[in-house]
Amino acid sequence: MSVETTEARFAVSDDQQVSAILLEPDDAGCLLVFAHGAGAGMRHTTMETFARGVAALGIATFRFQFPYAEKGRRRPDSRPVLQRCVRAAVAHAKAMRPDLPLLAGGRSMGGRMASGADASEALDVAGFVFHAFPLHPPGKPGTERADHLNRVEKPMLFLSGARDRLADPELLAGVCERLGPRATLHWIEGGDHSLQVLKRSGRKQEDVDREVAEAVGAWRREVLGFCS
Repeated sequence: MSVETTEARFAVSDDQQVSAILLEPDDAGCLLVFAHGAGAGMRHTTMETFARGVAALGIATFRFQFPYAEKGRRRPDSRPVLQRCVRAAVAHAKAMRPDLPLLAGGRSMGGRMASGADASEALDVAGFVFHAFPLHPPGKPGTERADHLNRVEKPMLFLSGARDRLADPELLAGVCERLGPRATLHWIEGGDHSLQVLKRSGRKQEDVDREVAEAVGAWRREVLGFCS
């Protein structure tokens, strides 16, 4: 298998463009538009590792910068700006590869902005992949951030660490139970908010990263029915 990397840019507004990366294996069966989290951009190691992992299973990814990250700022843009960027990314990914079914999602905040955009006005995607959905702030358990998911009528995959301080396991399990068959929850035993495990867990991080990618591949086959 070979993997091709294509750098791109697209417009979020009349006066703002952002960068993007299309990572495409030669056997790609679908394209995942994947947004970064609040604290790091599209080139962060976690983003790159995830993209390479799913590429090995025939899933292309389209990663992109939010405007604040493109400008080198630390404070995220407003929710409307972030969601508008997600919409623009989905449209640009579709234009680049109109032959591939689209998925959307992202790491932490990026995933929540993708589903939030869909809850406001449905995106032209088949489902959502959440890499550590940020259910609540650290130390402040709650489920309000997931309320909009009731309006998302597509399959959703939640990849969550069992020791994630931003997603209490019982609360996240309850959210997924309420969403019914639309939601698939895959726990990463010992994983934190970055789906990283401690050395004393006895698990190698590369094995965990492979588990994350394989969970996406299995969900794609078993729930969505796509296969390369």
